[in-house]
This record gives sequence, structure tokens and C-alpha cells, in this order.
Amino acid sequence: MVAKVISGQDIKGALNYNEHKVQEGVAQCIQASGFTQDVDDLNFYDKLSRFTALNEHNTRTWTNTLHVSLNFDASEKLGIDQLNSIASAYMDKIGFGEQPYLVYEHRDAAHPHIHIVTTLIRGDGKRIPIHNLGRNESEKARTEIENEFGLVKAQGRGKDRIEVLRPADVQKAVYGKSETKRSISNIVRAVTHGYRYTSLHELNAVLRQYNVTADRGTDQSQMFRKKGLLYSLIDDRGKRAGIPVKASAIYGKPTLRFLEKQFMLNEVLRQPHREPLKAKIDSVLQSPAVNDRQQFMAALRQKGIAVIFRSNAEGRTYGVTLVDNNTRVVFNGSAFGKPYSANAILQRLSANAAETHRAEVTKTPSPSRSPHPVAGTMRDDNPRNALIEPSGELIKHLVTADSFDPLSPEAVLHLRKKRKKKSRRI
Repeated sequence: MVAKVISGQDIKGALNYNEHKVQEGVAQCIQASGFTQDVDDLNFYDKLSRFTALNEHNTRTWTNTLHVSLNFDASEKLGIDQLNSIASAYMDKIGFGEQPYLVYEHRDAAHPHIHIVTTLIRGDGKRIPIHNLGRNESEKARTEIENEFGLVKAQGRGKDRIEVLRPADVQKAVYGKSETKRSISNIVRAVTHGYRYTSLHELNAVLRQYNVTADRGTDQSQMFRKKGLLYSLIDDRGKRAGIPVKASAIYGKPTLRFLEKQFMLNEVLRQPHREPLKAKIDSVLQSPAVNDRQQFMAALRQKGIAVIFRSNAEGRTYGVTLVDNNTRVVFNGSAFGKPYSANAILQRLSANAAETHRAEVTKTPSPSRSPHPVAGTMRDDNPRNALIEPSGELIKHLVTADSFDPLSPEAVLHLRKKRKKKSRRI
């Protein structure tokens, strides 16, 4: 079981998020603890007024809402009674058993999970402290509940992993505004809270894997000057599709102000993963079989790492970003040093290709030639280069004489006799 704890100051926003899921048919409110009516008899305003009545006892408290999600392994088949028992046990163990709370079962992901909404304000107006609640009380409750209910343990399986995300179905989402917002919201919330990125383009390197992008507008736009932010769906060509959604309209408000805080925090949190990722890149670059950009990207993709080369309008590659989807960290290649910049990586791939080519040429045998041509076999159109057929008598002298001198009297006399015989025949 994986537990995620989110605190905030918007109880209405937390309720709206879950009630919209109910309206879309992908969630159900299964428990209303601390309410005077049964869960099936409560409408939205009944639920909201129960919480706001308590919050009004302490208007000085800025953070008054607790929103928890409990996520279970995809192999677990849990009924409503089991989910309610788990939710009640969890709330008791973290110190919220006496508070009113609502439990929603969600069916919009590949794994079963529930959301719990409550308030931090007690009936006497005092606020329940939640400092390190996720690290201390929630973590202890999680391990105890896993043992009590026989659940698949999160330990060693990435207990803080994000939800299993799938790329947005762009065509389906563009068809309707509610579907667009739901698709964008699910992906943006999971990525902005689950990945370690330090800039907007690093965040977009992750979001684009799921057909979503974050946009501030042009430098001269009013949205840019006011630090506005829109999230949009994109198609296979990277073009925006459908109606964009304001960051402030998404639950959790992943605005630019929120992201800038994450940038600073993530700079520290991603450092333990820097060297292991660098080692994976080295292992691929050192492979002689990886000779070009596509092979480099494919080899790292098999290791769960997405590679995004960035190019300008003229087509010149000027940067590279790497997204490790295993550890959920994002790095620019230059963060590992100059040898890992885009140009340096492409040069190393070219060197691999050249080395492979040299090795292939070395292995290929060259055609063999006879050092001494055989008499009578050479063909040449130039008569000067034609081989002369020696006479039978001369061959006899060459092969039988112990030593043959072509200028000896015997050789000269032999040649003269041959010439005289030929002239007489004429």
C-alpha cells in the first residue's frame, strides 16, 4: 500500500475534485464518517457544510484541509467493505479517527485506490498538528495496515511511486471539455508531485511522454508577464489540441509559483540519482553497436530512460534532456559535464560509427593477385606489351642447358639459322 498525504486550505476544492470523479462515473463515495446522514443521502452541500462549520471555529488557520490517497497493488481485488475498514484503521492510526471524513473509491487508474477528505480543525477550534505526518504517523500506519490486512507491501516496490500513468487519449479528450480537463489534471498532478525536475523545459520533457505540455506564452504576452501558466494536450506532432486548462483550475494548483518552489527542492532531491544515471549513459556510449542518435535513444529506452534532443528552427541540435522513469529524475546532459552535452554525445556516436567502419574494412580480405603473370595469359590491347612465345628449340635450350647465355655463339648461330630457313620459304 502506498499512502500520499496532501494538506491545503481549500476544502471545497478537495470535495470538488472527488465529486467530479463521481459525476464522470469513475468514483463513488463509499463512507461518510462523523456525519448525521448515511453516505447515500448526502449531497455536495451537506458534505461541504459539515467541514466548513468546523473550519469557522478557527479562521486564523490557513491550512485546514487534509486529502489522503491510499493506493494498492494492481493485483489486489478489494471490496467496498475492505476499503472502508482500511480507511477507518488508517484514520485512527494517524490521529484523525474522531474527525468527520469522506472516503471515495476511484476507478480511473490501473490500480485500486481510495481518497479520504477531512478537516484539521476540531470541534473546540484547535488545529490538529500535521508536521511530518506523512513521514511519521502515515508511514507507521501504512506498514501496520499492510500486515493486518495482508496487503502487498510497498517496501522494496517503490513505496513513494506515482500512479501508473498512461498517455492521454488526445482524440477522446478533444471531443469534450470535461474529458480534456480530467486527462490533463490526472497527468499534471502525478508528474508535478512525482518527478524531480528543475526547470519548465525539464518538466515538459516528462509531460510530453503523456501528450501534455505546460506553456507560459510568448515573452511579450500578458500571461508571461503575469506569470500565468496553461496546460494543454498535444498530438503526435507536438501541436496543441483541444482547450487548454489554467494551472489554477487544477486541483493542487500546479502554478508557476508552485513549480518554482519545486525547482529549488528538486535540485537537492535528485542528486543521489545523478551518478547512477550517468553510469547508464556511459554504458550505452561505450557500446560499439550504438552508432547513431536513434540507436542511442533506443538503447536507453530499454533501460527506462527517455532521451529528448532539442533543436532550433534551423534544425541545429543544441541540447539534450534525459528522463529516468525508474527513479523519476530529469537531467540536462550538460548537468553531467561537457562530455555529455548534445554535441559531445553526437560526436561520440560518430566516432563509434567510424571505428565500426574501420573494423569492418580490416576484416574484409582484398582480392589476391599472382605476382608473376603466366606466359600467354595476359591480355592487352597494346601490341608492345604482348608476350612473345618462345620457339620450341629455345625452350629446349632453356630447360636442358646447365647454363644458357643468350649472347653465346651457339645461341646467335641458332637464331640465324632460323631466320635463313624462313626467308628461303618466302
